[in-house]
Amino acid sequence: MPLVRSLSVTSLNGLPQWEDEDLPVEDLLLFEVAWEVTNKVGGIYTVIQTKAKITLDEWGENYFLIGPYFEHNMKTQVEVCEPPSTAVKKAMETMRGNGCQVHFGRWLIEGSPYVVLFDIGSAAWNLEKWKGEFWDASHIGIPYHDREANDSLIFGSLTAWFLKELTDQLEDKPNIIAHFHEWQAGPGLILCRFRKIPVATIFTTHATLLGRYLCAASLDFYNHLDQFDIDKEAGERQIYHRYCMERASVHCAHVFTTVSQITAIEAEHMLKRAADVITPNGLNIKKFSAMHEFQNLHATCKAKIQEFVRGHFYGHLDFNLERTLFFFIAGRYEFSNKGADMFLEALSRLNFLLRVHRSDVTVVVFFIMPASTNNFNVETLKGQAVRKQLWDTAHSVKEKFGKKLYEALLRGEIPDMNKIIDRDDLTIIKRAIYSTQRQSLPPVTTHNMIDDSTDPILSTIRRIGLFNNRTDRVKIILHPEFLSSTSPLLPMDYDEFVRGCHLGVFPSYYEPWGYTPAECTVMGIPSVTTNLSGFGCFMQEHVADPAAYGIYIVDRRFRSPDESCNQLTQFLYGFCQQSRRQRIVQRNRTERLSDLLDWRYLGRYYMHARHLALRRTFPEKFEMEPNAPPKTEGFRYPRLHRYPLHPPVSQQQ
Repeated sequence: MPLVRSLSVTSLNGLPQWEDEDLPVEDLLLFEVAWEVTNKVGGIYTVIQTKAKITLDEWGENYFLIGPYFEHNMKTQVEVCEPPSTAVKKAMETMRGNGCQVHFGRWLIEGSPYVVLFDIGSAAWNLEKWKGEFWDASHIGIPYHDREANDSLIFGSLTAWFLKELTDQLEDKPNIIAHFHEWQAGPGLILCRFRKIPVATIFTTHATLLGRYLCAASLDFYNHLDQFDIDKEAGERQIYHRYCMERASVHCAHVFTTVSQITAIEAEHMLKRAADVITPNGLNIKKFSAMHEFQNLHATCKAKIQEFVRGHFYGHLDFNLERTLFFFIAGRYEFSNKGADMFLEALSRLNFLLRVHRSDVTVVVFFIMPASTNNFNVETLKGQAVRKQLWDTAHSVKEKFGKKLYEALLRGEIPDMNKIIDRDDLTIIKRAIYSTQRQSLPPVTTHNMIDDSTDPILSTIRRIGLFNNRTDRVKIILHPEFLSSTSPLLPMDYDEFVRGCHLGVFPSYYEPWGYTPAECTVMGIPSVTTNLSGFGCFMQEHVADPAAYGIYIVDRRFRSPDESCNQLTQFLYGFCQQSRRQRIVQRNRTERLSDLLDWRYLGRYYMHARHLALRRTFPEKFEMEPNAPPKTEGFRYPRLHRYPLHPPVSQQQ
């Protein structure tokens, strides 16, 4: 008797929900396989971590994650427990009996999903044998010196082994869906298909390997997609074996998905298969939700950033902090891919515009991009020490001043200001003022960079001449380290920092999705993105006038770099001309887009991919109605016609 899956949608609290009464998930097991399960390397960790709760709500105890074992991660993120399934337990025991360490527990994130973690090191003695088996399966050879590829082969072999033992135990009931993320998990999928293990497989690419390399090489990637000699390009970059692993995984999967339409176009040319389903990345909105408090949180967090700026620019603090805007860019240090090159050029042009128009607005720009450093630089630490010393001095003088004023008022006298502040107090105040004098300009970086002379950001700063001079209206601070609340310089977590800024700027050239602007959106902070990022394309599809909602989309696909840079400059200059009231209204509008990025809405695409995989793998058991992917119509944000947010500045220049 076939099971029919209904793909109709109902609305609950304004969000689409699946009618899920026809598919008994107790007859199915779902395994998600990724190198970043409990192991934070990049954005895939965020995808899996934030999606876990909504997946667990659908699948309950039948949902498992598979990842690599690292002792530190296990100790800090995983609570050890016994598997709920006898079949899972027996499969693990069989592998342990053959000398492979397998760990099981609950991942301590929202929802606490089960995790199966394989110790790569304990199974490394099988590497040569598994390389031979992988060659037989795919004719892909892996060089001995590529440790990451070798580790992924061990991980994939262990995954396929585990799924084989599990299916042998279950004997076709319940059926299994295995969802593999990125090329590091790909060998497991390839081996599952080669060994004819009865599992429905899904492969999701979050970014193609070769695409990232080609974009980093400053090639005109998107206009030459159909002209690249793929094998030659991969070979020249010594990643041919990795590329083959990724491409084989894509073609072996029952269902192939990508995270955005722009990545689907790329994958079709790079990997030679069209995506079956687009699975946009969401967020757990509940984590960021502050309701009406988000405006107050912005003010509180902004005050913390202002304190840092007071210290960093001591001796040069001749600008009004109440008329100062904080912009930032954050993410992996990929100078061209992340758009840092275009951002710096736009900042140079913005500085010129603000100076020519004699604007009283100052822009402080933070680059939060991890790089190799030799710790904090002395001048930056000194700035925070001077700020704290001045704060302590002001408080001690205030205490004495307040006491004398209080006593004079008790006596009914008008206080004599010359007597309230005595000579000693004046001496302390003068010494404090002299301590703020500095002979050098405020540093453009907070750390000592190891490759100072060749660092792309610092080299560009030298070229455009933005050295934090008094006359500059744009100031730059490179913070080459992830933010932490324990930092002696800027003691803020990333979420706090984002809430305190006015604008996130992410003019990426290569960004398959883009979590940084999405995180800005759910926290009510406007952001700049591009039509080459998955997030930017998604917003263009759903929001009639993105700029009115605080999502500025730079056209990097159909314009020249110079035209795109001018467009970005106009976005930034228009934002600088907004009044405080206009910025408040815009933040309210931006925060309204949060529901659009909620996994409760975007989870539907993953559901569709799973049911498509079941239908293709077990057609005699599963049918699906309809075959078309879920629609997003009806969840659009209309064009706004009231309260203009910008002065009449052309954005087409």
